[in-house]
Amino acid sequence: MDVKVNKAEDKNEVTLEITVEAKIFEDGIKKVFNKNSKYIAIPGFRKGKAPLNIVEKFYGAQIFYEDAFNEIVPEIYSKALEENKVDAVTRPQIEVVQMEKGKDLIFKATVAEKPQVKLGKYKGVTVEKPNYKVTAEDIEKDLKAKQEQNSRIINVSDRAVEAKDIAVIDFDGSVDGNHFEGGKAENYELEIGSGSFIPGFEDQVIGMKIDEERDIKVKFPEDYFSKELAGKDAIFAVKLHEIKVKELPALDDEFAKDVSEFDTLKELKDDIKAKLTKSNEERAKREIEEASIKAVCDDAKVEIPEGMVEIELDNMVEDMNNRLQYQGIKFDQYLNMIGRTMADFRAESKETAENSVKTKLVLEAVCEDSKIEIKDEEVEEKLKELANSYGRDFEELKKNEVLLKNIKDNLKTEKAISLIADNAKLEAKKSDKKEEKNDEEKKDSKKSTSKKSSK
Repeated sequence: MDVKVNKAEDKNEVTLEITVEAKIFEDGIKKVFNKNSKYIAIPGFRKGKAPLNIVEKFYGAQIFYEDAFNEIVPEIYSKALEENKVDAVTRPQIEVVQMEKGKDLIFKATVAEKPQVKLGKYKGVTVEKPNYKVTAEDIEKDLKAKQEQNSRIINVSDRAVEAKDIAVIDFDGSVDGNHFEGGKAENYELEIGSGSFIPGFEDQVIGMKIDEERDIKVKFPEDYFSKELAGKDAIFAVKLHEIKVKELPALDDEFAKDVSEFDTLKELKDDIKAKLTKSNEERAKREIEEASIKAVCDDAKVEIPEGMVEIELDNMVEDMNNRLQYQGIKFDQYLNMIGRTMADFRAESKETAENSVKTKLVLEAVCEDSKIEIKDEEVEEKLKELANSYGRDFEELKKNEVLLKNIKDNLKTEKAISLIADNAKLEAKKSDKKEEKNDEEKKDSKKSTSKKSSK
C-alpha cells in the first residue's frame, strides 16, 4: 500500500491518495465471489457451481468490483489514517481513480481533520450562583404528593359529578356525523380537571348523574396533532356509569408512620426538607457546571467541519429513534404527530448539534492544555462499577479496548468539567442581590424602630 497525503491550505481538509496492490484487490474479488457464488446461476452449470472466470465472462469482469472495494477498503483506509497520523473527524468522500482487475486499485479519500481549538479563559470564568431555597410550600407540595400516592378510591352515588372527581364514562365522538379513529371508548376513567381531554369536554361532564347520557359539543384546537381534526367542531355522545373520588389520608403522625420510617409528621417534614435541600444543591452544581462550560465555549474559537455536525445530527436522530422505540412509537409516526419532516427535525436540531460538537472539542482542548491524565487504576475502578451494575465479568470487560478508551475519555471530560467549575468565580444574581438589599433595609428599619422605642 502506498499513500500520498495532500493537505488543503485554505481549510482543515486532507486528501489521501491510496494505491493498493493488484493482488490484494483480486483477493478481495475472490472473497466476495466465494460469499455469493451459491446464489449465482449460469446456463450449463448447477446453481452456485460456475467458476469465477465463467461468471465474469457471463456478467462482465466488473460484477464484483464494488463489493470487493467495500470488502477491503475499510481496513486499508483505517491503516492509512493511523500510519499517516491523520485524525479524521468526518466520513471520507471517496473518489475511485483506478479499479480494474490485474491493475493496482487507486482511490482518493478526502476527510476533515480534527480542528484546532483556540482556547480563551477557562480558569476563573464568572458565572451567576444559583440560590435555591426550600420553602414551606415546597415541603407541603411533597407531602401532598405522598397523600395522593396513598389515597384510596371510593364510589359515590348520591350526587352529580364535581371537579376533581373521577368519572367513569363511555364516549363516542363524531365530526360532521362521521366517527373518527380514537374517538370512542367504554368505561374510561376521566379525572375532571386533569386537562387530559379536549378543552371544554371535562367542564361539560360536571353536573352529570349516574346513568345520565349527554351530548358534549367541543372544538378541536387549531394546533391539534391530527390535521384531519384540527379546528373542527365535534360532538361526543357520553354516558356516565360511575363517580369516584380520591379519599386522602390525614396529615398526622400516623400518616408519617405509614409512609416512612419516621414516627412523627415533624420528622417526616424535616427529612423532606433535607432531601429537597440536597436536590437543590445538586441542581445548583449542574447549573454552575453548565454555565461555566458555556462561558468557556463562548470564549473559545474553532471552525467546526460540517461533516462533524452531520455525524452529531445522525447520533441525535438515532438516540431519539431508540427512545421512541422504547415507547412503542416509530420515528415516522412521531414526525407526523408533530407535523415535521426529517429535514425539519435535522434543521431545527442543527444549532444543538453544533453546540454539542464545539463543547466536546473545547473540553478535549482543556484536557490537553491542562495536561489532564487518567491513571489505569481509575479506569479499572470505573470498569468494576460497570461490571457490578450490569452483572458482567470484569476480566472479560477488561479485554474490550473500545470500552476502556471510552471510559478513559469520559473520565478526562469529567475532570475537565470539574476543573472549569471548581475555578469559576460565582456572583449572586441581580434578583438575589436586590433581595439581600431589601433584607438588610428591613433589618436596619427594625433596629431604628427598636432604638426609638427604647428612648
